[in-house]
Amino acid sequence: MGKIDMIHFQWWWMIFALPLPVIVFYSLKPRTISFAGIKVPFYDVVANATAGQHRIQRSALALSTIAWIILLLACMRPQWVGEPVSLPLSGRDLMLAVDLSDSMNERDMQVGGRRVNRLQAVQTIAGDFIQQRQGDRLGLILFGSQAYLQSPLTLDRRTVHTLLNEAVIGMAGPRTAIGNAIALAVKRLKNRQGQDKVLILLTDGENTAGNISPEQAVQAAKTIGLKVYTIGIGATSSSAISGFFSSRSGVDERSLQQIANATGGRYFQARDTRELADIYSLIDQLETVEEEIHSLRPFKELYFWPGSLALLLWCLLFWMRRRWIA
Repeated sequence: MGKIDMIHFQWWWMIFALPLPVIVFYSLKPRTISFAGIKVPFYDVVANATAGQHRIQRSALALSTIAWIILLLACMRPQWVGEPVSLPLSGRDLMLAVDLSDSMNERDMQVGGRRVNRLQAVQTIAGDFIQQRQGDRLGLILFGSQAYLQSPLTLDRRTVHTLLNEAVIGMAGPRTAIGNAIALAVKRLKNRQGQDKVLILLTDGENTAGNISPEQAVQAAKTIGLKVYTIGIGATSSSAISGFFSSRSGVDERSLQQIANATGGRYFQARDTRELADIYSLIDQLETVEEEIHSLRPFKELYFWPGSLALLLWCLLFWMRRRWIA
C-alpha cells in the first residue's frame, strides 16, 4: 500500500528564522531618552487626531508579520509529493556498434517499398529498437577505418537515436575495423559490475582495417563476460571464405558466427528490414532478465505560491506607508 499524497518541506529548518525580525528590532532599537513632559490644553485634540494613524500602524505591523511568515513558508520550499510510481529497470548495459564503411552504401535493402542502402535500413529498424529499450543503458559506437564512441552508456534513448540518425557513411573512414569496434565496447563496459553486458554489432562482416584483430578483441570480450550478437547486413558473399576475415564485398557469415559463438552470443543474417526487425525481437527474448522495481514519488514545487503572496503583501505595505504612515 503506497503512501498518500502529502505536502513536504524540503528546507524545513528555515522555520528557525521566524524570530529574526524581533531579534533585529531589539538589537537595533535606539536608547530611550527621558525628558520632562509639557502639559498642553489641546492634548485631547491631538490624541484623537493621531488615534487613526496608530490603528493603521498596528494593521501594518500585523500585515508585516503575516508577510514574514508567508515568506518563510516559501523559503521552506514546500513540495507536493504524489503516490509512489514503480519504474521497471532491466539492468542491461547495451552497446550498438554500427558499420559506416563504404560497403554499407550498397542499396540492397528495402524500407517502405523503396530501395535504400544498408545504413538507412539499420537507422530505420535500430531506431525502433532503441525506443523500446526503456530501463536499459544504451551506448553507440560508430566505426569504419577507426572506431569512435558516439554516445557513452545512458538512459537517454532520444539522444542515442538522434546520434544514430545523424551518422553518415564514410565519416569514420572507408574501410571496416571490426576488431577495434569490439575492443572499444570492451573498454567502455569492463568496469560495469553486476550487469548483463551486450554488444550488437551491425556490419557487412568483412574486417579490412584496424590495429586490433577480431581474435584479440573476442578474447578481451570473453574476459569481461561481454556477449556479442553479430548481425550481417546485406547479401552473403557468393565466393568461398578463407581465413578469419576476408576482404571481399558481401557478408562474411563464418567470421561473424565465430565472433558470436566465442562470446556466447548469436549470429543473425539480415537480408531485408523484416528480418532485421525479427532479429531485434529475438534479442529481446534472449537477453530478458529479472526486472528490478524501483519506486519514484513525483513531486511538484509549490514555493512560488506563498512567495507570490508575500510579494503582494510587501507591495501593499509599501503603498500603505506612502499613503498613510509616512
